[in-house]
Amino acid sequence: MAATLPAFTPVEDSLFLTLCCRALDYRSPRPVLGDAMADEIVRTLDYDHASLHIDTNLRLNAALRAKKLDEVASRFLARHPDGVGVDLGAGLDTRVLRIDPPSTVDWYDVDLPAVAEARAGLVPEPANAHVVAADVTDPDWLSAVPADRPAVIVADGLLGFLALDQVGTLLNRLTSHFPSGEIAFNSYPKFAIWAIQHTPGTRSVADLIKFPGSDDPHDPERWDPALTLVREILIPREPEVALFPPLLRAYYRLSARSTAWARKGTVVLHYRF
Repeated sequence: MAATLPAFTPVEDSLFLTLCCRALDYRSPRPVLGDAMADEIVRTLDYDHASLHIDTNLRLNAALRAKKLDEVASRFLARHPDGVGVDLGAGLDTRVLRIDPPSTVDWYDVDLPAVAEARAGLVPEPANAHVVAADVTDPDWLSAVPADRPAVIVADGLLGFLALDQVGTLLNRLTSHFPSGEIAFNSYPKFAIWAIQHTPGTRSVADLIKFPGSDDPHDPERWDPALTLVREILIPREPEVALFPPLLRAYYRLSARSTAWARKGTVVLHYRF
């Protein structure tokens, strides 16, 4: 029997786009992320992923950006086993299960109350994982997270739903709360914002996007001077592109030759503070 979810707003309902991308990646012959739990959740909910019109390119990009964010978090926590992990706008993502941080790490999944309620019944949380039911733009939610330990913060898809001033304010709150750390998120180049508005697979979230787009990986350093760019991760230049179908693989390898061209698609930005 399919599980019953609380009534979701359109913003809350947007979690299904990335969740279904991860599930479909798992079902594919050559998975990039291989998230078995995402597939289990979609099957448990009996969610009609076909209604989202997810194409191969969208599925692969969502899976690969999730993997890159996993890598940033996993490497940081391997160096800081006393650290804190924070996933902003976590939805029904099972990142903490995929990276399996040491038991000495405290991990916090942050999302709106209705989503947090849904997580409780669908995502098996390890003992060192905690759910924070809050809007990330609320200035008070960080009081639930330790402020005296290094932190790695990731956000997959969240920034697109925030206005530019909200992004800057959030970054400042995060870097002011923790003594040090790293933050990584998928950026939204201006072409990507245009594509979201004109691609069938992202039509479900097109009207929810507030972020105006940014083509310069140094822009967040201007929004929050505490940040220093570690790496701009351009998906066409990542080795997992070898797993893509032949035509897409050829396109990405060609686009990888030009930074400007490679930036038109999925970009993961990684900073330290």
